[in-house]
Amino acid sequence: MKARGLAAETSWRFYGAIHGFDPSTWQELGYLSAADPLPSNSVQAQFWKQCQHGTWYFLPWHRGYLLAFEANIRAEVIKLGGPADWALPYWNYFKANESGLPPAFASPDWPDGKGNNPLYVPQRYGPKNNGQVSVPIKKVNLKAMLDPEFTGVASGGSPGFGGVDTGFMHSGAVHGGLESQPHDMVHVYVGGSDPSNPQLPGLMSDPDTAGLDPIFWLHHGNIDRLWEVWRQNPATHTDPTDAHWLNGPTSLGERAFAMPMPDGTSWTYTPSDMADLAKLNYTYDDLSPAVPAPKHGARLLALGFASTAADQQEGVAAVKPAKKVEMFGATQAPIHLLNTEVHASVHLDKGAHQKVSASLTPSAMSAGPDRVFLNLENVRSNSDGGVFDVYVGVAEDAKSADHPELLGGSFALFGARKASLVDEEHGGQGLTYVIEITDIVDQLHLGKKFDADELSVRIVPAREVSETAKVSIGRISVYRQGQ
Repeated sequence: MKARGLAAETSWRFYGAIHGFDPSTWQELGYLSAADPLPSNSVQAQFWKQCQHGTWYFLPWHRGYLLAFEANIRAEVIKLGGPADWALPYWNYFKANESGLPPAFASPDWPDGKGNNPLYVPQRYGPKNNGQVSVPIKKVNLKAMLDPEFTGVASGGSPGFGGVDTGFMHSGAVHGGLESQPHDMVHVYVGGSDPSNPQLPGLMSDPDTAGLDPIFWLHHGNIDRLWEVWRQNPATHTDPTDAHWLNGPTSLGERAFAMPMPDGTSWTYTPSDMADLAKLNYTYDDLSPAVPAPKHGARLLALGFASTAADQQEGVAAVKPAKKVEMFGATQAPIHLLNTEVHASVHLDKGAHQKVSASLTPSAMSAGPDRVFLNLENVRSNSDGGVFDVYVGVAEDAKSADHPELLGGSFALFGARKASLVDEEHGGQGLTYVIEITDIVDQLHLGKKFDADELSVRIVPAREVSETAKVSIGRISVYRQGQ
């Protein structure tokens, strides 16, 4: 595939451009030259710049992308006399001793010592931008697996396990739970930025170049596996039944999901086509990641409102998720993120604040506590390589690092550069990151530290931030989702 020209529909670079294509970035990174003939405009319109992000189509679109890519590789494997049932592997970085980059991808040399290993790319810089690639598991989590609903909201509450209801969306502003963590985090921790030129991303850090890195496919194999893991609890974890999800964006008169196949045909598919692994003739050998129980689930069990460990694992006592979303605090001015810890204070509305506190009392917990979400709105950046940790409720005279229990979550700037550009596809509004802080608010409530009118937020860079990145947050807001 790598030997074929860019215009060949089954070439490596063509498949990379299906996910995203930015000619200037590709040129800077050495993946496009003036001598490369491009496909026709009609072919580009059918296939290129198609990846679904910030949308409830994120998971089914990428599943079809994986299947089509796998079919192209398998066709070549068979031509070379390999097995007819060859399957794409996945990289389960959550498994013990598997967080490091798989060895086959880590060296430019084949085992025989020759330096032409096609699984290796130099633009893979790792968590510390030093070429040592691994996934820092303490910074990457599976909290999204606890979300009881696939479809969320873009109005400040839970974005859901699978994302928010949209049409065809190449770069949506609000990423779903699984897309934010671990998907985005792994992309940026693996890709990083060029240490000699921070403006240049590692391939995995930018949606427009991610499909050019061979490790992309193993990462997305794991994300696809986690979707199936989430579905193992069919009582509460089910895919959407809405016709616009089942039938995809063509039901709205928008682009179809389309992939070029090895026999020269074009395959179009819908989310409903992707919903049943048995019909797709594949499965996973391991559907059992360790998922932490939320602390408020333990409280339900201790208070007698949750009778089983299963209830504790879900974190609710079989309560139907609440849909009412209400903002009860926000900052007033933009915040610029630097290479040092940045402090902010969110003023809380008294009435909504009291509702949250009341939902966390023993007499109200049987109906489920309010879920509380921190929103980092309109995050803009000139670079996709940044990662930040977010602490909530740390006392003014305390150090963030001394309070890991108050680490609300982290966010990665995967896609932020493109979302910050003003062009025909983006309004330049950046991305909005949604972090659930229910457990932390519960801790603060129990310690009588949630009674103040202000909620402190600290944003700490997890890796060096270049001044040229110009990372900013338009507003930090806090929402309750409850009855």
